[in-house]
Amino acid sequence: MLKRLVAIAALSSLASCGLVYVSPKVIDADGNVTIVPLTPESVEAANRSNYVPREIPAVFFQTAGGTGTLRGAGATPEPTLDAQSRPSALVLRLPETPQRTPYDIGVGDVLLLATRGGGSTVEELSGLLAAQNRRQGYTVQDDGAIAIPDVGRVMVAGLTLEEAEAALFQRLLSAQIDPSFSLEIAEFNSKRVSIGGAVGTPTIAPITLTDLTLDAAIALAGGIQTPDLDYASIRLYRDGALYQIPLNDYLSRGELQKTRLLDGDSVFVDTEYQLGRAQAYFAEQITLSQFRQAARSQALAELQAEVNLRRGSLTESRSNFRDLLAEDAVDRDYVYLTGEVKTPGRFNLPFGRQATLADALYSQGGFDAKTGNPAQIYLLRGSGDASTNSAVTAWKLDARNPANLIVATQMQLRPNDIVFIAEQPVTRWNRTISQITPQIITSVANATN
Repeated sequence: MLKRLVAIAALSSLASCGLVYVSPKVIDADGNVTIVPLTPESVEAANRSNYVPREIPAVFFQTAGGTGTLRGAGATPEPTLDAQSRPSALVLRLPETPQRTPYDIGVGDVLLLATRGGGSTVEELSGLLAAQNRRQGYTVQDDGAIAIPDVGRVMVAGLTLEEAEAALFQRLLSAQIDPSFSLEIAEFNSKRVSIGGAVGTPTIAPITLTDLTLDAAIALAGGIQTPDLDYASIRLYRDGALYQIPLNDYLSRGELQKTRLLDGDSVFVDTEYQLGRAQAYFAEQITLSQFRQAARSQALAELQAEVNLRRGSLTESRSNFRDLLAEDAVDRDYVYLTGEVKTPGRFNLPFGRQATLADALYSQGGFDAKTGNPAQIYLLRGSGDASTNSAVTAWKLDARNPANLIVATQMQLRPNDIVFIAEQPVTRWNRTISQITPQIITSVANATN
């Protein structure tokens, strides 16, 4: 009996001394805390508060290319040709018949990509009009690729149209885009033949999917413009060799008119005796071509150097920002987690977008199911008004029904919000017992002694 009385006296002594465990909980003791159940309606009202998330620096949205332009090669010299006396005879010299190969897509070609849209039935029935609205042209750039939004750069240079369709089909599948499309070449700019001399209009003729023959090329240049048929000839420059077709032979033999031309050929209609005039013409064409190519190569090198400098500057700026972020030297907005959460601490509000209560809970591991009370999950928020700085709104989430967690994914967070999870009653009891039991034993032992 004496020991029991001593234990009771010890308990009373501990309670009077304030050594009994105190459990944190959200209460409206002073009338400055308003507890509001978290419902779709209260969430909608809470989300009306004005908050603009901090933005990530603009350097993360910039690219190194897209602003540079190639400088021009400048004015090229005018070609000059010296007059020559007429020959006594002209010799027929023909090139070998080249092997037919499919057209290879090259730099400068414009590809027309037509994709299927998601229009209404009426739009689908409109046929041609709907198809035209979904057609987009893409120029093959210097690196041999076309840049397609949402797909990226697709290498097509050197491929036939069929091979390019297969490559594009694979890229669309990889990007999880409907691979229903058609591809055609809208402009042929990569393979050309120059026609000059005694023609209506010296010109550059493109090579397309169909063969470009000698008569078609001359027709594009306005036809042969010379009254002298006996001493006129057509000179063909190909791969460093010069070939000649007397004009009389050309007009009388159909197979000569259908001579197939290749990329890089130069055709010159000459009415003079010596080959010097034609050779001078081709030499000038070669020199001008080399001049333009050298100027373009230098311009590309300068542009690449500029892009590399920009890319290095962007990389350094982004790296500096990440270092500052790692050292906590960047202004951030935070939300604080306390109570029965697995990882108490602060949650960084993201850049450029809103975060929700569910983000804060589950990015930190969620609440402790063993000790946390799912019926008492609170989001505490101050009024933000200096005159009512003590006013606090406590939105209460009852997660005993997991379906209620849907509203947690809709409740937007604001800077300095506090997420608090109360403990379960059994947790409170266990902690009380675990704290006072050693004290009781010690007090009883001391009293007994």
